Formats: sequence, structure tokens, C-alpha cells
Amino acid sequence: MFQSIKVTCAIIIHQGKILVAQRSESMSNPLKWEFPGGKLEAFESLEDCIKREILEELNLNIETLEILTANKHKIRENAEIELIPFICSYINGEIKLKEHRSAKWLRPAELNTLDWSEADIPILNQLINHNMIKDISS
Repeated sequence: MFQSIKVTCAIIIHQGKILVAQRSESMSNPLKWEFPGGKLEAFESLEDCIKREILEELNLNIETLEILTANKHKIRENAEIELIPFICSYINGEIKLKEHRSAKWLRPAELNTLDWSEADIPILNQLINHNMIKDISS
């Protein structure tokens, strides 16, 4: 039976920078960088999911601004994730890592210097190709 798992991720913008998180050694795709987020729970909206996940994983409150095109990524023979990205703004909170090894705020031009998780690369490219990076940094 084929399984498709909905996962949200946040491109959190604050003062011209974007928050990225490094996966821990114990997570799948260890030490790869990603836009943080997590799995959609039953009866939860996509917006509620991303807000909950960022609060749980990073201790930050965010506001969703725009949903971007989702990316489907095969994770094993009979399963894929549908990664659903949101452009978000930082509201408040101090980063406290619960699952990730590291997190940092980067200028848009610095994003390409990281070793990204494969599922996040199309989302990064979407940001770059649609000039969203320029909008963020201005």
C-alpha cells in the first residue's frame, strides 16, 4: 500500500534573514539542512500544523503569509512526503532546539552554501527562481 505523508515546512523571515535548521544525527538525513516543520496530524489545518510544529520544535511563534507550491519526495519504495512550504514571519520566542542539532538565521544569498536535505532543494530553488529571495532581503 502506497503512503503519502503531508509535511509542512516554514520559510521564516525576520529582519531580512531566513531561519534554517540542521537535522540531528538521530534523524533521517542526518546533519542535512532544512526549512523546519513537521507532519500534519489528523483533523489539523496546514496552517495550524506549521505553527504547532515550529512552536514545539523551536519554541517560536510565527505567522503564515503565503503558501508555496508543494514538493513530492519519495522516501522509500512505497512512501512519499508531500512537503508543503509556507512563507512565514517571526512573531516572538527564543530558539530552543528540541530535535535539531543547530539553527541559524541566514541572508538569502547564504542559503546555497548549505548541504540541504534532498526534499528541501526544490523549495530552495522555488525561492531563488521566482525572485522571492530578492523580496525577502529588501
